[in-house]
Amino acid sequence: MKNHLEKLRKAQGIKQEELATALQVSRQTIGSLENGRYNPSIQLAFKIARYFGMHIEDIFIYEEDTN
Repeated sequence: MKNHLEKLRKAQGIKQEELATALQVSRQTIGSLENGRYNPSIQLAFKIARYFGMHIEDIFIYEEDTN
């Protein structure tokens, strides 16, 4: 799933480690989310959205499978 997480994090001058600590996940999880290798649980997606004061759909881009 594509997302704007890295752009948002960098725009606010937040390091991956800081965000990971705030969200109670590992830095590797943040890196995997930013690189699109990992899709967050709905709970984590809500935590991220709340952290940035945004809606989930403003951060994560859901592309439906057309196959």
